[in-house]
Amino acid sequence: MKNLQELKQEYSRIEKLLSSKEVLSDTQKLQEYSKQYNDLKEKIDLMERLERVEKQIKENAELQSTDNREIKELAQQEIEQLNKDRADLLNTLQQQNQPDAHIDQAIIEIRPGVGGEESSLFAQDLMRMYMRYAEKNGYKAVVIDENKSELRGIKQAIVELSGKNIYSLLKHESGIHRVQRIPETEASGRIHTSTASVAVLPKAKIIDMNIRPEDIRIEAFRSSGPGGQNVNKVSTAIRVVHIPSGTAVVSQQGRSQAANRETALTLLRSRLLKEKMDQEEQKRSQERKQQIGSAERSEKIRTYNFPQSRVTDHRVEKSWYNLEKILDGTLDDIIASLQNSNKFIS
Repeated sequence: MKNLQELKQEYSRIEKLLSSKEVLSDTQKLQEYSKQYNDLKEKIDLMERLERVEKQIKENAELQSTDNREIKELAQQEIEQLNKDRADLLNTLQQQNQPDAHIDQAIIEIRPGVGGEESSLFAQDLMRMYMRYAEKNGYKAVVIDENKSELRGIKQAIVELSGKNIYSLLKHESGIHRVQRIPETEASGRIHTSTASVAVLPKAKIIDMNIRPEDIRIEAFRSSGPGGQNVNKVSTAIRVVHIPSGTAVVSQQGRSQAANRETALTLLRSRLLKEKMDQEEQKRSQERKQQIGSAERSEKIRTYNFPQSRVTDHRVEKSWYNLEKILDGTLDDIIASLQNSNKFIS
């Protein structure tokens, strides 16, 4: 990690670039450098706050050598609070230094697993949970693909989320989610167990993952989802196959081939970028593979138990007894526990 002086030098360098004609005339460069500038400013502010806290801890430690009992007690109280502040700042800085910090767009793919129609309904619940989380935190959420099941569930949903550090916040949601509840169609009142899978991808830009035209195959077919006669009778749905890796994506939500082609290419770039990031992460840390598509894809990461109103995340071995609020998008405590867990910090 760079020290404060190095960060300030980098900050000054980018500040000069932002006023140069070369950058001002290039919208893409201007956006990239502006983001770097703001990210550096945030990190510098955190490190300066950390320096001030550590200085206050040292000053209070010196006060404890006095003979005045009252001053010693006050100094000790302040040290305890300052140590908590220091730990919070260090944790925030550690998160800021993660390779995937500052990714402000993410794609969430949700699919039912085992459990038939009940798993489709559960997948719908998870989709709503992430949409509500975005709404409550001021993030933008857009459904870019959705295939409904026969009842009120979904066969697949793809949601794009935009907001500050959104990928870093939600990346640990990837995995198999399990629900235990009595389905609406269950007459005998038996509790059923169903699953749904969640994959969180960083949304890739062309500059992040450029795909050569000769490496892809694009196929058009008729959409199987709702959308009127035009969607169902004309081949508007698009399948894009990345030939070197065999990765394939489908988009059929849009009403034109052009719209679906753009969505499919964005999804493909995002999946390839995620694979690249996973490979780089494995070089740094072989002990954790939390994303769907890893060797541990069958592992249940979280259980939603309706009879006990309990949500348990098995990776951090912690439970929360406010299931209804969590499914309504109150995920902050769970996200914080995952981010603060040593298991997920490189």
